[in-house]
Amino acid sequence: MSDTPPDRLSNDPRSPFHDAAALERGIGIRFNGIERTNVEEYCISEGWVRVPVGRALDRRGQPMTMKVKGTVEAWFQSPPATAAD
Repeated sequence: MSDTPPDRLSNDPRSPFHDAAALERGIGIRFNGIERTNVEEYCISEGWVRVPVGRALDRRGQPMTMKVKGTVEAWFQSPPATAAD
């Protein structure tokens, strides 16, 4: 796994952009200069994040989200796991 996070990543396991290995390392997100901890999905190249809207749920029980556009920066919060010899 590379040291840069993926361009697009989602917390939802049903999404094609879900990557469990990347999520295990922890992803830090800075959106418009402010560090955010409630991001459900992001895309660096398109410049948007999805954040939950209050405590509302959709018909499947997932949080309602809103897409917000701006400058997105992502980084891994922990170093990659090394293979034990």
